[in-house]
Amino acid sequence: MNEMKENYRNYNPRQAALDEARTLLTAAAKAAMEAGDLPETELPDFIVEIPADVKNGDVASNLAMAGARAFHKAPRQIADALVAHLPSLDDTAFSKIEIAGPGFINLFFAPAWFSHVVAGATVNPEFGRTDFGKGEKINVEFVSANPTGPMHLGNARGGALGDCLAAVMDWAGYDVTREFYVNDAGNQIQKFGRSLSARYLQIFKGEDAVEFPADGYQGEDIKVLAREFADIHGDVFVDSEEEVRKQALIDYGLPKNVEGLERDLGKYRITYDVWFRESVLHESGAVQAVIDKLLATGACYKAEDGAIMYKSAQYSEKYGTANKRKDENEAKDEVLVRANGIPTYFAADIAYHYNKLAVRGFDRAIDIWGADHHGHVARMKGAMDAVGLDGSKLDVILMQLVKLMKDGQQVIMSKRTGKAITLTDLLDEVPIDSARFFFNLREAGSQMDFDLDLAVKEDSENPVYYVQYAHARICSILKKLAEDGVEYQGAQAWAGVSFAEPAELDLVRAISAFPAEIVLSSQKYDPARITRYVIDLAGAFHKFYNACRIREAEPAVQQSRMALCLAVKQVIANVLTMFKVSVPETM
Repeated sequence: MNEMKENYRNYNPRQAALDEARTLLTAAAKAAMEAGDLPETELPDFIVEIPADVKNGDVASNLAMAGARAFHKAPRQIADALVAHLPSLDDTAFSKIEIAGPGFINLFFAPAWFSHVVAGATVNPEFGRTDFGKGEKINVEFVSANPTGPMHLGNARGGALGDCLAAVMDWAGYDVTREFYVNDAGNQIQKFGRSLSARYLQIFKGEDAVEFPADGYQGEDIKVLAREFADIHGDVFVDSEEEVRKQALIDYGLPKNVEGLERDLGKYRITYDVWFRESVLHESGAVQAVIDKLLATGACYKAEDGAIMYKSAQYSEKYGTANKRKDENEAKDEVLVRANGIPTYFAADIAYHYNKLAVRGFDRAIDIWGADHHGHVARMKGAMDAVGLDGSKLDVILMQLVKLMKDGQQVIMSKRTGKAITLTDLLDEVPIDSARFFFNLREAGSQMDFDLDLAVKEDSENPVYYVQYAHARICSILKKLAEDGVEYQGAQAWAGVSFAEPAELDLVRAISAFPAEIVLSSQKYDPARITRYVIDLAGAFHKFYNACRIREAEPAVQQSRMALCLAVKQVIANVLTMFKVSVPETM
């Protein structure tokens, strides 16, 4: 069993078949040229793919069409020559090859290919995992909510997307680090301190006696922190200087909030490898070092008022929008250091990404930002070029807004607080399984409606329930067979059986797609592909179960269909576990 498992390690049946088809067709073209049936020429680029509709073949190639100009022949003539010189298909993934229409070349999978897919998924508990990424070091930074208040609904979507993307990248063979950037320095922290200071003073002097900052944080959480601080210290800080009182409140409130972020994200099943603090960049001199580097290369200059300005337009232009429309802000030079000598958030952000790529040596950094940050993408990528790095190694995923819907109407306020809905509000309303699964139903760049009513349904309309039920159904099938005295005996028990029923073949094809979907999801930064894939797989299983009897089948066929059940069970379990969704055995 261990040897079989090792044989199927990093097994990607679709990619292996595509690679083999390309090798066969390339060999056929070279043999045809050597025989004089095709003129000697450089082989053109051609496509080998698995078509959406496999009724005309499991793998299709346009080699004959692509070679018309190079070979100076009609595609059909080229296809005939290629098929005539095709190497033997024995011991390959294919049983036959056909020419269709004006010259399309179609290959059909051999029965052994279907058997290998099922065997691979049953013996390898990590079926789906590949070595595509070759261990490339990837940093995925997501959520990174300001520690000045609770996380909102956008953070709920960003958390699920980021965590599941990191999981997909890991399964695709990358060395992945999940990171949270703690903005514990700068203007927002000073505003946090002023807000806490005002609420603290109001406790002892009354709300009318102490003016609250116009730009202060109005949330109830600020009042709670101020009250906790007052309960501990009493009125000791009432007569202190504002800076002393403010800093004392920041020192108390900030760790509490960061702890709260970590706790709430943990409840959401998100665990980070790194919590990176912005303050470390300032304290270590990293921000100043980056500013000095930019000044030395001429990417910055000193303005008349003493501020240090960054030539944003010069470096961001090549990373501009696809339609070349220039955002007004992109064309402006950026303030890196204010006239008072205090660096801006942008300066710290450059230092932070420099730290990722240059200091810690990540091959690529992936950030998930809200769509409202779109104007900052080109500037940040350009800044990496300006500081001597490669801006293309920073990839930013822009996440669109999510609307919470109930009874067909948008829900804006929390019933509990009357304020904007937070992550904890959402998790009080819907199961964590539903939240994580639903937020991965659509790609990050699309707006989405989160249906609260659907998320709590326990029927097939709820997509996560539908998938979990398929897994539980398989567990029930296998349990009933065991009660009948039937146990799975391994691949040798069905070695002479070929999958023949359409529902069986469709299900094997669906299983085979899993590793390829993992790779595509990692390339496109779209974990929603996997969520949609597993829904389709569950559907293919239900069709198979309704079309093919298992308990009544003769022993060898029964074993082959049990293998199919086990293969689907493994894939569903792998997807759900990868996305930190529970895998029930009974429902």
